[in-house]
Amino acid sequence: MGSVTRTEPHRGDVAAVSAVVVLVLAAAVVGRRLVAGGDDIFLGWPPLLAEWLPHVGPGTPAAVVVAVAVAAWGPGLAGRLAWRPLLWGAWAASAVWTSSLALVDGWERGVVERLSSSQEYLHDVPRVTSVGAMLREFADHILTTQVDPAQTWFWTTHVGGHPPGAFLLFVWLDRLGLGGGGAAGVVVILAGSSACAAVAVTLRALRQEDLARRVLPFSVLFPGAVWVGVSADGLFAAWLAWGVALVAVATSLRGVRADLAALAAGILLGYALYLSYGLVLGALFPITVLAATRRWRPIAGVLVGVLIVAAAFTAAGFWWVGGYEKVRVIYAASIAASRPYAYFVWANLAAVAFALGPAVAAALRRIPALPRPAALLVLAALTAIALADLSGMSKAEVERIWLPFAVWAVVACGALPHPRRWLPAQAALALAVNHLLLTVW
Repeated sequence: MGSVTRTEPHRGDVAAVSAVVVLVLAAAVVGRRLVAGGDDIFLGWPPLLAEWLPHVGPGTPAAVVVAVAVAAWGPGLAGRLAWRPLLWGAWAASAVWTSSLALVDGWERGVVERLSSSQEYLHDVPRVTSVGAMLREFADHILTTQVDPAQTWFWTTHVGGHPPGAFLLFVWLDRLGLGGGGAAGVVVILAGSSACAAVAVTLRALRQEDLARRVLPFSVLFPGAVWVGVSADGLFAAWLAWGVALVAVATSLRGVRADLAALAAGILLGYALYLSYGLVLGALFPITVLAATRRWRPIAGVLVGVLIVAAAFTAAGFWWVGGYEKVRVIYAASIAASRPYAYFVWANLAAVAFALGPAVAAALRRIPALPRPAALLVLAALTAIALADLSGMSKAEVERIWLPFAVWAVVACGALPHPRRWLPAQAALALAVNHLLLTVW
């Protein structure tokens, strides 16, 4: 295993960040030329789904304070606090950071309307009078009248474009009295911001507590928090991360406790498959954990948990493969048809760079310096992003869609020297995006 010294020249870091900047500029220039040439790529500010709108909001002061505090004192506190208080503190800081960024756009526009628009989950919740009937008939309403003229009605974009697991969560929230855009938005922020703790728990279970402590401040000031608050993909990121964390915990335990942790992991990971079809790539992370530890016993418990969830959805009337095939049909007939693959196959990388930040760009060249388990997790994240990109099923909007993979790429930041030099850059990017642009999600 290599190491990074304090005296290492920073030319490589500058080169890495500069290369990403050039990529972003190229994506912006080419994207604008496509629009000027008559190609409707449905992006107001390529490569992001956003529009230019400099503004401040009620979340601005809090966001700045959190950024300064975490950048100044985060690394020190992460190094000396007891483990449990550290996790709770990191989660709280991440939640405040994420909610503050969302509130830059104001309470209504930044939180309430994000999950209650005509394309979002909450729009279709009133249609559900019976959960059982919804699951049985879910696939019957995926195709739109554009591809099936016989269709009487169809789910809105995000409901029909995902398996029913995500929609079911919002139905349950509604049944609990948390169905409004504000309440659901707060739940998503609180859940999504816990991903930083899940990643840390995973690293500690892999006997990398020192690394987990170095990574935590970067996970808290994750620029992707711009889209965690508020999009369901932020919730998906945390859900998958906790499933992976339980797999790692299972590898560190023995006997019945290990089996129970593996079973719980399998249930979370199995349900993740019904949150988003793209989360099938999330299997790379638990596989990586098992391979890194060479502990194979948890496989049985994980598989049983996954099968329990799959069997439950199938018995309820939803067949995952059939749903995915219908989504492929509507995707081909949607705005994706006018988004050229030749552009987005590389412009997607520019878009996700906004979620990752300059610190990750600099840190990726240091993957060999990471402990083996951590390096493998980062490589799993890069592999998932590459596969999703090449599939052509993600053309634009990946700054939020790939959040479940991006939170693991941040692990590379644990190899950076002088974190106090990089944390302000991460925060500055997120603050710039939220104050200069109006993002859709």
